[in-house]
Amino acid sequence: QVQLVESGGGLVQAGGSLRLSCAASGRVSSYVMGWFRQGPGKEREFVARILSDGRLSYADSVKGRFTISRDDAKNTVYLQMNSLKPEDTAVYSCAAANPGFVGIRPHEYLYWGQGTQVTVSS
Repeated sequence: QVQLVESGGGLVQAGGSLRLSCAASGRVSSYVMGWFRQGPGKEREFVARILSDGRLSYADSVKGRFTISRDDAKNTVYLQMNSLKPEDTAVYSCAAANPGFVGIRPHEYLYWGQGTQVTVSS
């Protein structure tokens, strides 16, 4: 069982930045760690993921603006979000999947955090 706790959400103006954190009770380097988001009236969508070997993947909508990273000593995964847009408004959740999964589909993930709200004003 892995517990995940997100933090760092908030209200920001368009063009601004936020950094989300996901603190895990287990070793983040042992899992595929992903960030997903769900906007108002929308389905949950993939944002970014980092494999246990460090390889990264991003949704096209955030590529070049968001960066996922991992601090193994702190068992924490981060999502640095720059050049935020109103369409980035959503509840952002981190999740953990067992190694071997591609990590871009929600059903691959076993453990989920409670989510943190990000609101981008225009």
